[in-house]
Amino acid sequence: MKKVVLIKKGEAHDKRYALKKGAGSDAVHTVPSYAYAVCVLKTDTNDEGVGLAFTLGHGNNLVCKAIDYLVPYIEGKEINELMKNFGEVYKKMVDDPNLRWLGPHKGVTHLALAAVVNACFDLWAKSQDVPLWKLLIDMDSKEIVDLLDFSYYEDVLTREEAIQLLDEQRMGKEARESILKTGYPGYDTSVGWFNYDDETIKKNVKIAMDNGFTAMKLKVGSADINRDIRRANLIRNEAGDEATIMFDANQQWNLPKAITICNEIKQLNPYWIEEPTHPDDVYAHVALKDAVAVKLAMGEHIPNKILFKNFLQSGAMSFNQVDVVRVGGVSEFILISLLSRKYNIPVVPHVGDMGQIHQHLVLFNHITLGHPVLFLEHIPHLREYFKNPVQIIDGYYQTPQSPGMSSDLL
Repeated sequence: MKKVVLIKKGEAHDKRYALKKGAGSDAVHTVPSYAYAVCVLKTDTNDEGVGLAFTLGHGNNLVCKAIDYLVPYIEGKEINELMKNFGEVYKKMVDDPNLRWLGPHKGVTHLALAAVVNACFDLWAKSQDVPLWKLLIDMDSKEIVDLLDFSYYEDVLTREEAIQLLDEQRMGKEARESILKTGYPGYDTSVGWFNYDDETIKKNVKIAMDNGFTAMKLKVGSADINRDIRRANLIRNEAGDEATIMFDANQQWNLPKAITICNEIKQLNPYWIEEPTHPDDVYAHVALKDAVAVKLAMGEHIPNKILFKNFLQSGAMSFNQVDVVRVGGVSEFILISLLSRKYNIPVVPHVGDMGQIHQHLVLFNHITLGHPVLFLEHIPHLREYFKNPVQIIDGYYQTPQSPGMSSDLL
């Protein structure tokens, strides 16, 4: 039942969590701490909206300060009225004339926007006493499009085209809802962090497979190419030929080095190679794909809808890893997913939120947009800090039932 909920105040909270024994490490971020800049929307009811933006430590306080500058746009608003035409509110926030110069649409201010926008969607779902996936899949095409800001997308995806795409996907929607019973498949990204030794990787592969995961990822990008090749062979040998293996360089290589190493490790039949070079360099990704004929996954560090647009147009992106806690929240995520659907590029999100919010969004992507079911990244390291942590059974995300987007922290 829909409740009238007034947003009285928005607060920024700085939450940081230390990681243990090499967890979370990659070729670039060798000593990370996982951190959330959290936007909490206080209301005139017992409901609070909780929105997350993900960082890796010291920059968290900068994002929190930027949240303080953005929340006046939504304070004093009733949540259901606010969300009726949220695309217009979103555009005002993203184009704030005092903040836009810092981006535009990237960096500290855009991460803060993600936290504020995600808090709005969380509160909206709570006000209707439903999980976010349920709220989204029950909306009609125009209601979804009204959540979005199509600025700079008019040449590739108009409002009218988006409505038509959504309407076309309604055929088969009921059948696709079977995913709610089976659960959404996951892949284990924690088997092979960069600082893990070989024995730890071997142990983790066995644990992952015993837990029902048939897909997993290894961090590469070492200064010594032989270390990458050895570890890549190790995980393939341990997991077997039938396992789905991905390799993630976290932007470590320049183009010549990426070509050399990708030519080596493609012999191991990777499902994809992730973030091989600088995340803004569209041309380098095109050149790499042409030179090596390998499938590339990217999106973890692509900051906004414009660069996603360029990558999708380029043909270099085989898998779209848009992350709702890096781009401008749920609204921008949906817009990017729509464009990705138009280009028939599957969305396999990066989960800076540990999969908490994305477990809702992949259900929406499949049921409403018709994206194929592949798998969703699983990272378990912050599980104990969430009120409603993701539930994984036999390698499958179980459909969340609590109202909201599962972002409440303990």
